[in-house]
Amino acid sequence: MRAEIIQVEYGYTATFERRFVQSPDQMWAMLTENEKLQSWFPELRVEKLEEGGSLSFRMGDGTTDSLAITDFQDGKVLAFEWAEDEVRFELEEEGSGTKLWLIEFISRFTPHTARDLAGWHVCLNVIQALLDDKAIERKQEWEREYPEYARLIDSMGVTFD
Repeated sequence: MRAEIIQVEYGYTATFERRFVQSPDQMWAMLTENEKLQSWFPELRVEKLEEGGSLSFRMGDGTTDSLAITDFQDGKVLAFEWAEDEVRFELEEEGSGTKLWLIEFISRFTPHTARDLAGWHVCLNVIQALLDDKAIERKQEWEREYPEYARLIDSMGVTFD
């Protein structure tokens, strides 16, 4: 399921909602334990897991950016800076499984926004595949999703600064 994008007072939110049969503890480990985190987002690494702590993002050019953790509730919420924006994961127990929200708070659309949204979509698909012990072709998934997110943003009549 694709993200729901809505305009809010300070910009936009893109909300992905997924359900997993795995427990909240298993899902939290996928988000916060570096070995598991890097299996679905190899450029990202937890440095200090607490509010005010940080993650590091290894850029394609070999440099590293520090992403401040802006909200943290152990086992439930992990939010961090994402350039000028914020990415937030929320977990909720649902029966024996987990309901997960990934919310990107977007201050303004840029030519890169559709790429990011397609990337988050694919990351969630990769998490699901890893947990289900199934193969997934990340590039093929992204190539399918990116045009859809580009169309969605275009349909909102967005202009770039």
